[in-house]
Amino acid sequence: MQRSLISLAVMALLGLSSGLAPLAAAATPAAKAAKVTTQLPRNAVPTHYAVSLVPDAANSSFSASVTIALDIKQASSSITLNAADLKFSAAAISAGPGKPVQAASKISVDDDKQTATFQFAQPLAVGSYQLKLDYTGVIGTQPTGMFSLDYQNGAEKKRALYTQFENSEARRVIPSWDEPFYKATFALEATVPAGQMAVSNMPVTATSKLADGRELVRFGTSPKMSTYLLFFGLGEFERATAVEGGTELGVVTQKGSIAQAQFALDSSVAVLKEYNDYFGVKYPLPKLDNIAAPGRSQFFSAMENWGAIFTFESAILLDPRVATQSDKETSFLVAAHEMAHQWFGDLVTMAWWDDLWLNEGFASWMESRTTTRLHPEWKWELRAVGTREQAMNRDALATTHPVVQHIASVEQASQAFDSITYQKGESVIRMLENYVGDDAWRAGVRSYMAKHAYGNTVSDDLWREVEKAAHKPVTAIAHDFTLKPGVPMIRVADAVCKNGQTTIALTQGEFSKDQTNKKPLSWRVPVIAQTVGGATARTVVAGGKASMTLPGCGAVLVNAGQSGYYRTLYAPKAFAALAERFAGLQTIDQMGLLSDSWSLGMAGLMPASSFLDLASRAPLDAAPQVWDQIADSLLALHYSYEGKPEQQAALDRYARKRLAPVLARIGWSKAADEAAPVANLRETLIHVLGAVGDEGVVAEARRRYAASATDKDAMPAALRRPILGVIADNADAATWDKLHAAAQEEKSSMIKSELYDLLGTAKDKALAQRALELALTDEGGATEGASILNHVAGHHPDLAYDFAVSHHTQIEKKIDASSRSRYFPGLGGRSSDPDMIEKLRAYAKQYLAADAQGDTKTAIASIQYRVKLRTARLPEIDAWLSKHG
Repeated sequence: MQRSLISLAVMALLGLSSGLAPLAAAATPAAKAAKVTTQLPRNAVPTHYAVSLVPDAANSSFSASVTIALDIKQASSSITLNAADLKFSAAAISAGPGKPVQAASKISVDDDKQTATFQFAQPLAVGSYQLKLDYTGVIGTQPTGMFSLDYQNGAEKKRALYTQFENSEARRVIPSWDEPFYKATFALEATVPAGQMAVSNMPVTATSKLADGRELVRFGTSPKMSTYLLFFGLGEFERATAVEGGTELGVVTQKGSIAQAQFALDSSVAVLKEYNDYFGVKYPLPKLDNIAAPGRSQFFSAMENWGAIFTFESAILLDPRVATQSDKETSFLVAAHEMAHQWFGDLVTMAWWDDLWLNEGFASWMESRTTTRLHPEWKWELRAVGTREQAMNRDALATTHPVVQHIASVEQASQAFDSITYQKGESVIRMLENYVGDDAWRAGVRSYMAKHAYGNTVSDDLWREVEKAAHKPVTAIAHDFTLKPGVPMIRVADAVCKNGQTTIALTQGEFSKDQTNKKPLSWRVPVIAQTVGGATARTVVAGGKASMTLPGCGAVLVNAGQSGYYRTLYAPKAFAALAERFAGLQTIDQMGLLSDSWSLGMAGLMPASSFLDLASRAPLDAAPQVWDQIADSLLALHYSYEGKPEQQAALDRYARKRLAPVLARIGWSKAADEAAPVANLRETLIHVLGAVGDEGVVAEARRRYAASATDKDAMPAALRRPILGVIADNADAATWDKLHAAAQEEKSSMIKSELYDLLGTAKDKALAQRALELALTDEGGATEGASILNHVAGHHPDLAYDFAVSHHTQIEKKIDASSRSRYFPGLGGRSSDPDMIEKLRAYAKQYLAADAQGDTKTAIASIQYRVKLRTARLPEIDAWLSKHG
């Protein structure tokens, strides 16, 4: 599953994510079959589901029946499985064709546990049975279970149906053993309106006309898979196809949008070819669709249903009127991520949600690796620093958790989709691959895939195969970084040069943002170091200390290449030597040094101004990614000064002085031979300079916005989003009304959503209030209100949070079930007001179960850290600005 791209960007900036306190590790591999977590009795195991659906989109309901082939493992008079929001009309069981049928004597539904229990008068002996259930269910308006999405298609309004079952929502459509360990095959049929396209995991095998004009569509039987991977979609769709390696690849869109899917289709072809080779196990299904849907979720952007990936339009389609280079990159990344899941997650599935990272961390790492290989012009390898930073922002708080964490409930499973699972997982894999070598790593992954295909695993199953292939002690290091929470910190003492060699002493501690006196945990840390410009050397810091001897003399760079998951804290002289050589470092090492100096400075472990010292040394022609990082950090500082206008003005003057010449250098218009990262930098610079009050940028954005009414070239696709962002950010009432009218009139569902989001970004408090009132309506669509409110929280977190809680019942209906325990804390967690802490505690006490408060605790920790930063660190920044600003 691809987490919401907007949410991740916000969390990266503010250090927010979800998480739980450290808990027990997963069961050992040898015991996993007996000890794997379950919330159901283990007396029955399903092997096949034959499902018949009759959706009624107009009335937001469906009727259905399912015949489940199952094995009774322990004699029992009852069967309990998962069911939510389902009403049963009949239930019966038999031992097979021609055998007596026994109707259930009692059907009991437990809404809290989301289970249904079927009692039988005659006990069921050990053996194989067929359980047939007839029932009805609800079609919702948020992306959970089976849901509808209403959208504008030209002048017409349309409705399409989709399903979203991860993590534990299949039970809303199919009574089932809705846990990843219970794999089974699925045969689906659906009764649908004539002329609409039905899509599922497998190809359609038969379509027949019914007497009432509807059609009965049958799909092929799926491979053995977990319930959360089943998919059904229905609507007025069209489909583009291509073939790679005998597999039919498709992209499904609303009618009229198929041309926007060509890049995604081409990307899918290239990625499938790459993955068939990398994994050593050919993609096993006959087809692989990517279904693009209007609307949005506050929880995810895409979902890896086997053979039928679901993706929101904004994350995959490229409308030439609005698409930017970053949109193109997103489209490729999402395809690469979800297609990686077809192996890591679908073919081989974690036994329980404790090891969710086996799905998400690996898909994230694979998307980055594949993007770097297939689009080297994007320089995606440089994004590794930002990925690591997202993880460490979360991992350095006391409320963090290990990568492998104990999950005890549905809510905890939902909250596990966080930056520890995704970004830390990806970063740890990158470090371990670098440690054992690319070839050994791939050999281990291939062996893992072949050995566990169509089965379930825990993390140690993977480590075992990698260690065999690498002939190196991988498991111990992997355990340190996946079973322990937190961020290692390597302290680097001043270098000693003798006889043309440099010796450095390394000490391992722990980086924490909010536990200054914490006793550090112990990790075995793979370290790569070099004297600047010299050859690299490697060691593993174990037992807390190590020394390294490096060829050559000069400034020493630790974590050269930035593959390690740790902070590097240099002695003052060592840092000063690196700062002097900053302009000559490799780009990725410039970015790593900027990241460490920012985070260590904000935590009080080195001068808070250290980052500004480095930023001031960045040459005008530094790599676009370096300037992207500097601009984003200066914007974060800008927001940290909210409520301190004089100090903020000083910071903004410095930001303008540093960034405006960079924008002047690359210009507002694309050069003929421009590298792709420059286009992304232009977007960033316009956005950040607009936010820090650069009069030239604001004036140019307004000029182009006004001219666009008569001149289509005034606001080309590459500039449209940053220009509109500046306009919306600085909007007055008349401008806000104009944007609102444009949103109402827009015929494209994807562009319409973007325009409604802009209405929530105004700095003006009165306009923010208007956006909040708008969020209560369904004017922009049933999934848009929560997004508008989320955007208001960017400038007005306290206002947005108070409004959301005061309208709790209405807002909760606008959020998919998987997001509910994290959405409200996510709004309040952006605040810098200490009073918000008690508000969040009160909210959690009133609305959240004890096992669903991980995000609330993280939001509180983030506020506490932000308050500390404002009081203890910003004065150091003020002092630096008074000298250098």
